[in-house]
Amino acid sequence: MQGHTMKSAVTLCAAAAFAAVMATASAAPAASPPSTAQRPVLVDCTWQPQEHPTDFMLACGDGNSRLSSLHWSVWGPESAVATGINTVNDCKPYCAAGRFHDYPVVVRLDNPRPWKGHSPLRQYTVMNLIYTHDSPEGSGRTVSYPLWS
Repeated sequence: MQGHTMKSAVTLCAAAAFAAVMATASAAPAASPPSTAQRPVLVDCTWQPQEHPTDFMLACGDGNSRLSSLHWSVWGPESAVATGINTVNDCKPYCAAGRFHDYPVVVRLDNPRPWKGHSPLRQYTVMNLIYTHDSPEGSGRTVSYPLWS
């Protein structure tokens, strides 16, 4: 008999907890997902949409340039801004024997456009890198890249 009373108590507590959760959930307004039409994405090398990536490969073919340790301060409908590190292979005497060097950088994404074949998503189409200290040999202080679409 005591086992039956214990089962009833547990069942009653579970039902009360479920009712409390359901009442709270039904009273709270449903959270609306962020509008992808307002928040563009960054398309990576494998054609996956990314938001706030911490790493991003710039040289998809050979991996000789990548962004890492990205910290996004802005991810808006018109632009996105992050600070991070651009790791670049110096390819001396050739890329397979080259050394990787880290360069602090500010990353700015701009010019969002509809992502072809992925409506309603929009993607950033331009990436600007602003080197805050040294820059890779042959690069200026600011480098602009068109992004693939």
